[in-house]
Amino acid sequence: MSETSGRLLTLLSLLQTPREWPGPELARRLEVSTRTVRNDVDRLRRLGYPVLATRGSVGGYRLTAGQAMPPLLLDDEEAVAIAVSLRTATGGAVAGLQESALRALTKLQQVLPPQLGRRVDALQAHTVHVSGRPSGTQVDGRVLTLLAAAARDREIVRFAYRDHDGRATERRAEPYRLVNGARRWYLVAFDVERGDWRTFRLDRVADLRSVGHRFAARPLPTDDIAAYVASKTRQVQLKVQGKVVVDLPATDIEQRMHGWNGSIEQLADGRSLLTLGGRSVTDLAFWLGVLDADFEVVDSPELADAVRRVAARYTRATP
Repeated sequence: MSETSGRLLTLLSLLQTPREWPGPELARRLEVSTRTVRNDVDRLRRLGYPVLATRGSVGGYRLTAGQAMPPLLLDDEEAVAIAVSLRTATGGAVAGLQESALRALTKLQQVLPPQLGRRVDALQAHTVHVSGRPSGTQVDGRVLTLLAAAARDREIVRFAYRDHDGRATERRAEPYRLVNGARRWYLVAFDVERGDWRTFRLDRVADLRSVGHRFAARPLPTDDIAAYVASKTRQVQLKVQGKVVVDLPATDIEQRMHGWNGSIEQLADGRSLLTLGGRSVTDLAFWLGVLDADFEVVDSPELADAVRRVAARYTRATP
């Protein structure tokens, strides 16, 4: 009996790989007859595993989607990866998944061997999660599933959208890809009314629904969708630019400014020409204060005004 159980587990492990297995090949792997393979497949089916058999001179077997979720066989690395992912999901950026992830994690931890449990605990204990994102950046899990289904079925969707400046508009779009980056979710879609590709932050989407009309798939704007979304995000973050001459060499500026967007050009007199980009001139004025060095605003009157406002505010703060 134990030999049969072990063989069933081996057979199930083979069938869980994404391929079709000819009966004779399974028989060689399991060192049994093809008739025994057929009997073992019937046993798996009675246990709830949807094993599909294809007809032919040789025939083949593979797992398919069934009516219910059967137990899964995981190797050590897969089990650790899933456990860590579930722990991360309990505090992730998708609303509605925390409770489900916690239930799944509890079930998995109950059956993890002690050595794997210690690996998961060690990895989690030595991992730092950066918090502080506003709760409004969470995305409803139902929004993700609806958009994924609409993209799969090529269905046009409508939704209310609030852009970076707070302007609210109604959008009608063809959804193509969902992109996750920097704890935010984005939709890459073709805006039907504007006749162009657009990137939407999903935490700014509301009242999402399918209109019931299908669309013909278009070629994507680029093969690298992740890079495409990153470039569109940078465009929003670099809405304004300013140039200043700083009384520091370029190497010192690079050491003092972390997380800034721009370029540095070393000048002949030991100073540097710094080109900064940001969402507003007020942001640029703040970053210039981080330098802790004298500077002169060049060809950027809006930035000069912002620097004066910041300077006046600091002056008023001192008695």
